[in-house]
Amino acid sequence: MVDLGSNSVRLVVFEGRGRNPQAVFNEKAVLGLGRGLQATGRLNEEAIGAALTVLARYHAVARAMQAEPLEVLATAAVRDASNGPDFVAALQARMPGVPIRILAGEREAELSADGVLLGFPQAEGILGDLGGGSLEVVRLEEGRAARTASLPLGVIRLGERAGGDVVRARAIANEELGAVPWLAEGAGRDLYLVGGAWRALARMHIAQTGYPLAIVHHYVLRREEARDLAGVVMAASRRTLERMPGAPQKRLGDLPFAAVAMRRLLRATGAARVVFSANGLREGWYAGLLPPEIRQRDPLLAAARDLALAWGRDPGLPPALLAWTDPVFAGQEGGFRILREAACWISDIGSHDHPEYRAEQAFLRVLRQHGTGLDHHARAFLALVAALRYEAEPNAPYMAPTRVLLDVPTMRRAEALGAALRLAYTLSGGTPALLAGTTLRRDGGRLVLRLAEGTGVFAGDSVLRRVEALAATLGLEAVVVMEGG
Repeated sequence: MVDLGSNSVRLVVFEGRGRNPQAVFNEKAVLGLGRGLQATGRLNEEAIGAALTVLARYHAVARAMQAEPLEVLATAAVRDASNGPDFVAALQARMPGVPIRILAGEREAELSADGVLLGFPQAEGILGDLGGGSLEVVRLEEGRAARTASLPLGVIRLGERAGGDVVRARAIANEELGAVPWLAEGAGRDLYLVGGAWRALARMHIAQTGYPLAIVHHYVLRREEARDLAGVVMAASRRTLERMPGAPQKRLGDLPFAAVAMRRLLRATGAARVVFSANGLREGWYAGLLPPEIRQRDPLLAAARDLALAWGRDPGLPPALLAWTDPVFAGQEGGFRILREAACWISDIGSHDHPEYRAEQAFLRVLRQHGTGLDHHARAFLALVAALRYEAEPNAPYMAPTRVLLDVPTMRRAEALGAALRLAYTLSGGTPALLAGTTLRRDGGRLVLRLAEGTGVFAGDSVLRRVEALAATLGLEAVVVMEGG
């Protein structure tokens, strides 16, 4: 699909129809099609020719890649400009047969919400999607869009309305946001931010703080952190912005107005946290292509299964591992059970890697995987479990991000689960048939491993070492029992 915005135009080609959108091609051109719209009411004449050339290329690329369906979604600049219809007619001549949809503000907001909900299925709070021409806001309630509004506060339009003055921009944003009273329902909840200018602010914060994971999606700032970031950017000169780590050179002029919109939206909502989303309108369009049964799947488990199918050996083993570990971790359910199930799915993804690098490869593959439903905590937890399952050294340098992203109790839980999976693979060789000849459960202060004779499993030195190591992480005494066949 082509996202035709006020500032940039982008072609995204998604692969397949899985629960987690997988973009295999993503190309953007910053054209400023909406610059000057506030004063002239027209699309930027200097950008129209370049836009038509770029879109003709995108049409050729999409056809060469056999991308179906192909659509163009045009947003604020095209829908508001007096020469928008002429531009669309010229574009249609260069992209024959391709639907060109000019989105109303409310529809743009709905698609943005659908995209965010792919990554945050139970989102509760306010969503803001900042483009060049407009700001779409959505009230999210228990994973659905309850209210929507479109405001003329895109970074280009806000800057032009304010004459480039940040102080005036603050007053304009306050007035526009004040006309949406339900924004106050976000008090104490999350504020989900979508849009390239806001993602740029997140990347700057990541670079400046030395945060260990350069992934904007699911990046979280406390309210005061977000206010401070916005305040610094609003007050900075262009020369100062140029020197800031992570500042995108092509967006420098827009950053102060993106900061104004973020800070004013924080004030209007009373949100407790800012949560950045890489998903938005494009992923919302993609979500509309998914069958309901796929869209309703848990995105974390879907991502883990995708990894298992791509890199593991036996897709029948993860469900067996989940059942096998149930008695050990009884009472630790809720969110941990989903993480444990995901860990079972990704526990064999290093099987085809070089033995010397399996732990590191598995760790990095999980930590940096594509998956819209994985927050940074889940990435770190699952990556740590995968590495420990392959007997990683606890202080290996590549595992340093986990020590920042996870607290000590969570790391201990990951260590126990990693030790349990390591024992399971030692016993079974990665096969459900051999695992079925064993059981593992707590019995008071003991951890009891039972092995059935005649099934190909026995208590060798490696098994004894690993059951003792697991028992030690759980504060239990290890006991191994052979039962007659």
